[in-house]
Amino acid sequence: MIQDIYPHVFSNNYKNAVPDEKSIIFHFKGSSAVYHVLARENITDPFPKFGELSAEKYIYLFSVDDVKYFLADGDIKAENFEYVSVRKLRYAENAVPLNNFVMFTALHLHIWYTSSRYCGKCGNKTFADEKFRALRCTCGNIIFPRINPAVIVGVTNGDKLLITRYATDRKINYDALVAGFTEIGETFEQTVEREVMEETGLKVKNIRYYKSQPWGFSGSILAGYFCDVDGDTTVKVDESELKYAKWVKREDITGQPDNASLTNEMMMYFKSGMI
Repeated sequence: MIQDIYPHVFSNNYKNAVPDEKSIIFHFKGSSAVYHVLARENITDPFPKFGELSAEKYIYLFSVDDVKYFLADGDIKAENFEYVSVRKLRYAENAVPLNNFVMFTALHLHIWYTSSRYCGKCGNKTFADEKFRALRCTCGNIIFPRINPAVIVGVTNGDKLLITRYATDRKINYDALVAGFTEIGETFEQTVEREVMEETGLKVKNIRYYKSQPWGFSGSILAGYFCDVDGDTTVKVDESELKYAKWVKREDITGQPDNASLTNEMMMYFKSGMI
């Protein structure tokens, strides 16, 4: 999955660091990242290093091994770089798993920083805490990075798995599983029951946890669950959420274009007969 970067070691401990010659700098416009124009020729370092990009301010994000990663804040100047969609970079032919992980994680923090410039309590401008990954306001309000909990659900029916495709995002044209965000007051298990019922009209039982995954593209922490269909197996698709949902036999499951997602791992886990 996207976070599996061994033997590299990721550290998100916050500190007041400054960039050095090895530091990697991220800058985003929407969901597009600054990327080297020669990356199509399979360069191993597609993101700018400190010195290749100039910015008004650098915000420390995290480190991998001995390399520090920063977010360039404000206007930038960079030659030989262009903005490329994060989604496009994920599926690039020469994509490197480590680069995808740090890019998604940096995007998560970029969205939080840019959406938290002003206090939601009083409207004043926020400033960075010196010790923690947090933004403070003079009114006393403290804003920590937002992480959205969500579930990925593998609904089983004997040797069949419920496979879906999303209706709203035409750019995603591959198989998926039932998924959704956890609502206020819900447990993950209750989210599983509700999302499956809302999207497919099915009742489920025997809900069991599989694995979790950070997913920076949506600012989420994903919890994967398998469960069994309970009773009627007739699928009633919510067309506002899904293009389709159907039962697929193990041997017919195709999965997704890469191994980055928890969804794909769960589909392949079922296909292999492990569950």
